[in-house]
Amino acid sequence: MKRVRIRANSPGVAFEVSYFHERVLTEIQSWSVDIVADYARLVELLMEYGPSLRLPHSRAFGDGLFELRPRGRSGLGRAFYCFVVGKRIVIVHAFIKKSPQTPERELRLARKRLQEVQRD
Repeated sequence: MKRVRIRANSPGVAFEVSYFHERVLTEIQSWSVDIVADYARLVELLMEYGPSLRLPHSRAFGDGLFELRPRGRSGLGRAFYCFVVGKRIVIVHAFIKKSPQTPERELRLARKRLQEVQRD
C-alpha cells in the first residue's frame, strides 16, 4: 500500500490525510472542477475537525468507515475514509455517485480496503 500524504500548514489543522493508493487520488483528480473544489474544501474541514465532522459533509458507515460528500453542479463525488492511530486519515476509495444509494460494489471495495488499513 503506497500512501500519498497531504499536510496543511495552518495552525488549526490536527489531522494528516493520506491515500490508500495513488489510484484513489487520481480518481479524485479526474472529477469535474466543481466537485474537486468542494472536495478540497471538505478535506480541509476534515483535517481541522477530524471525527467531529458530520452531515452534510461527512457520514458514518459503521465499523470505522466514513464518507466525505463533495458535490458540484455536475454531480456528486464520494470519498470513503477511516481514521488511524496518530491523527491520520486514510482515503480508501473514491467515486462519482450516479444513483441515490451508494452502490454495493463501491461500499464492498471501501470496506475491503478499510480492513487492509486496519491490519497494517
